[in-house]
Amino acid sequence: MSLVARLVAVGSCASAARSAMYYQALRKYSTPPTPPTPPKPAASTAPPPPPASGPAPGQASRASSDPKVTEELEQQKRFLSSVLEMVPAWVTRARIHKAHFGGEMVLDVPNDKTAPMLRFLQLYTNAQFKSFIDCTAVDYPERKERFTVVYNLLSVKYNARIRVQTYVDELTPIESAVQWFPGADWFEREVWDMYGVFFYNHPDLRRILTDYGFEGHPQRKDFPLSGFVEVRYDDTTKRVVQEPLEITQEYRSFDYSSPWEVFPEGGRQQDAVKLALDDAKKTADKK
Repeated sequence: MSLVARLVAVGSCASAARSAMYYQALRKYSTPPTPPTPPKPAASTAPPPPPASGPAPGQASRASSDPKVTEELEQQKRFLSSVLEMVPAWVTRARIHKAHFGGEMVLDVPNDKTAPMLRFLQLYTNAQFKSFIDCTAVDYPERKERFTVVYNLLSVKYNARIRVQTYVDELTPIESAVQWFPGADWFEREVWDMYGVFFYNHPDLRRILTDYGFEGHPQRKDFPLSGFVEVRYDDTTKRVVQEPLEITQEYRSFDYSSPWEVFPEGGRQQDAVKLALDDAKKTADKK
């Protein structure tokens, strides 16, 4: 075989070997074909299941997933049970508010046992609620005992909070907690000023937010938004004076008890047109 024929044969073998290597590499690293997507099942015509009771989806109970929260709830239950066993006559209801999210202990007590209960929670060894947070009230005019008076206490030692609630009407007083919690002084004055709940044995029960001589209690639901009196500086007498409230506007006549009743029912538009025509006629006569 000539030299040229040998070189051609060697080149053909090399080319065949390279082609085989490339083909194997292509098979090894190429992406396999994507399998066909199975058909979607037909939509069900059955009605949706009823909503489950308890926390909403996405807001599952922390108590069921967090062992720390579960242990805390069990401690709160044991504490409330012990309080009910020791002073059953001082508690009308005990509960844990929002137990699914950590919870806060709440005690409903009679209005004549509020101060003794606060003192008990302050001195009880397994409670030690020695920090007074605040005191406030809520008005529910439709109830016989319309005011809910709320005390919030904190136990620094046990890292716990408790809410003590009682219910009174306009005439029933509550014993002040200032003698045991000095921080309750201004809070009880504010409740007296805004709601009219009286605290006996308070060292200085005066109004704290309204002016001297103010009549009424502004946070009561039946107190008018416009108030009863207005305060202004009288340049003649050189002092601040209080006068019956008077709100006037062109074509309107307001009353402090119901400032939105402008004209008699059924004749407001006609009266307004009549007033406008009379004013226009007076203006024309002057010219």
